[in-house]
Amino acid sequence: MHDENQESLVGEEYEVEVGPVAHGGHCIARTEGGQVLFVRHTLPGERIRARITEGDTGSRFLRADAVEILEPAKDRVEAPCPFSGPGQCGGCDWQHVAPGAQRRLKSAVITEQLARLAGLGAEDVGWDGTVEPAPGDKVAKGEVPAWRTRVQYAVDAEGRAGLRKHRSHEVVPVDHCLIAAPGVTELGIEKREWPQIATVEAIAATGSHDRQVLLTPRPGGRLPLVELDKPVSVVRIDEAGGAHRVHGRPFVRERALDRTWRVGAGGFWQVHPRAAELLVEAVMQGLMPRKGEMALDLYCGVGLFAGALAERVGETGAVLGIESGKRAVEDARHNLQDLDRVRIEQGKVEQVLPRTRITEADLVVLDPPRAGAGKRTVQQVAALGPRRIAYVACDPAALARDLKYFADAGYRVRRLRAFDLFPMTHHVECVAILEPVK
Repeated sequence: MHDENQESLVGEEYEVEVGPVAHGGHCIARTEGGQVLFVRHTLPGERIRARITEGDTGSRFLRADAVEILEPAKDRVEAPCPFSGPGQCGGCDWQHVAPGAQRRLKSAVITEQLARLAGLGAEDVGWDGTVEPAPGDKVAKGEVPAWRTRVQYAVDAEGRAGLRKHRSHEVVPVDHCLIAAPGVTELGIEKREWPQIATVEAIAATGSHDRQVLLTPRPGGRLPLVELDKPVSVVRIDEAGGAHRVHGRPFVRERALDRTWRVGAGGFWQVHPRAAELLVEAVMQGLMPRKGEMALDLYCGVGLFAGALAERVGETGAVLGIESGKRAVEDARHNLQDLDRVRIEQGKVEQVLPRTRITEADLVVLDPPRAGAGKRTVQQVAALGPRRIAYVACDPAALARDLKYFADAGYRVRRLRAFDLFPMTHHVECVAILEPVK
């Protein structure tokens, strides 16, 4: 809300003491006048000079960058990435923080969101407060795990590939993204020019040598001839988001759980190379499926959890997956075609679930998009009376809101685990296992 009488504060600087971390990759501070600042590039307890990047005299809060560190926190490190810092690439939030401390910040955010939005403490959800690193991600100080198997580059007016500034369309050209997986880096996207292209998304599958680039031309722009440093399939994305094969396969093959998973152009697959198996393991340990059970996999994508459930409920069991994306449904059906106890339905969960006329289920997995499942879907799931529910969440705020709805519907959290599957950023993945209160 911008009031004509309010004066912009962008560019103003304040010397402030930094308070707690908040959800979204920033910390909270206050000006002497009492206005709340959301400050990036800082840490709790620091004394800094903050420069306002958004807001005016009447704003409920202001956004700011820490442009000078007057008293550093002990967890501060020299950012390994040269493109990180105020006014630069917005891809990473915590380049200036030691890896263990990044996980503690994420833990603090999950704790705060659970308390504020669900009224739950760590002991209420069976969580010891740790955010677990993925195997292989514990690197030496000053090093960065190269985990990102999908990177979307923006292209500037000169045709140079880069990444966007925080909350901006402005592109920062980069010659190497430190968190990009080796399979992405070796394509050499940052070394060539991309005239008439708006975005280049690079995908490096885990467990196969499949590499893919998705090119979105500028309106009216033409596709260049793509010659990259490694064999790659090319897909053009049109203005409506439709995918068109230009060269090679229209999908990549991912490996997980001793199966090959076909993921069509731009379809959802966990970004961290260890994420798919880690999350399946956490979900299955929590659910402990039994032979003959009926299980649901909601927002099932290309069928990862449905496949794992099907193996465990056996010939006498049944699994229903629901997914809204048309291509993902085709992929899921292809991926699980050898398992006739699996059925995949296409559509929005809250619309398809009532149509199936299913009145009960033993187990439910939900892996909703960032916004969460929402009240209606939670009520529908609880009404099926499952003995256990596994909720996989990429956003702690959405998770906390949905856990509140589950509590209202008679389900409590038995165990919560958190995984650092997005190092150097503020994102964190959680798996909550729920059971009926009675």
